[in-house]
Amino acid sequence: MPEAASAPTAPQATIGDSEFDRDTALTRREPGVYDIDLSAGWTIISAVNGGYLLAVLGRALADALPHADPFTISAHYLTASQPGPAVVRTDVVRTGRTLSTGQASLFQRDEQGREVERIRVLASYGDLDSLPDDVRTTAKPPAFPPMEHCFGPQDGPAPVDGSSAIADRLMLKLDPSTLGWALGQPSGKGEMRAWFGLADGRDADPLSLLLAVDALPPTAFEIGISGWVPTVELTVHIRCRPAPGPLRVSITTRNLAGGFLEEDAEVWDSADRLVAQSRQLARARLS
Repeated sequence: MPEAASAPTAPQATIGDSEFDRDTALTRREPGVYDIDLSAGWTIISAVNGGYLLAVLGRALADALPHADPFTISAHYLTASQPGPAVVRTDVVRTGRTLSTGQASLFQRDEQGREVERIRVLASYGDLDSLPDDVRTTAKPPAFPPMEHCFGPQDGPAPVDGSSAIADRLMLKLDPSTLGWALGQPSGKGEMRAWFGLADGRDADPLSLLLAVDALPPTAFEIGISGWVPTVELTVHIRCRPAPGPLRVSITTRNLAGGFLEEDAEVWDSADRLVAQSRQLARARLS
């Protein structure tokens, strides 16, 4: 008998044709005003992930500004966003030869039909491909095990239905040394490290880096704090266009005080380049 044919492999998604691209796509209603239906696929419990939201606003600004690549973007998260209709309004603050600056806000309707601002961002955009190649740095890629020795959500107990839909859209493999919280034995260190990619195989680009810095479990888990850790403010710096292949994300927290903590993230690409950095202030629910 002839050998059975192997099952065909699913084609890898490409930049511009992936779930991430479809779920961050906006419809321009008029200059500076965009409509979008926020996908429930990027939620944690019932709240929409902050990195996904930042990518939505980042895409709107890329359309509104004469430059396409985010260099720095700072977001203040005012109220929790929910899946469903939203509108993004952008404003061009300044345009220059190498950098353009704009601001954007995302709005949704509350139960009484009133418009509520969810997020407000200020960002500067440029052309990453025009940057010089010179690099002088003391930064080093994070050292953690190869991907086959790390663990993802599929390696643990099944989560509560609907508790973390975003996990199905990501390729996350966490460093075992930052997984004590999952075993009920948090290390006490504010560290989280993981291999990161999109589940459909789409390579990273500057917009998906805005997602990557906010996609890992909170460092608060390894400090011994469970529950939701909502972002108050998040600033991301995109340093260069990432090479194809999985990313390595390292996040650290040095100080939790007064119910707030910071998370400093670095994102490294397959060419050992530091492609993104971020800092966020988050609220820790102490109990």
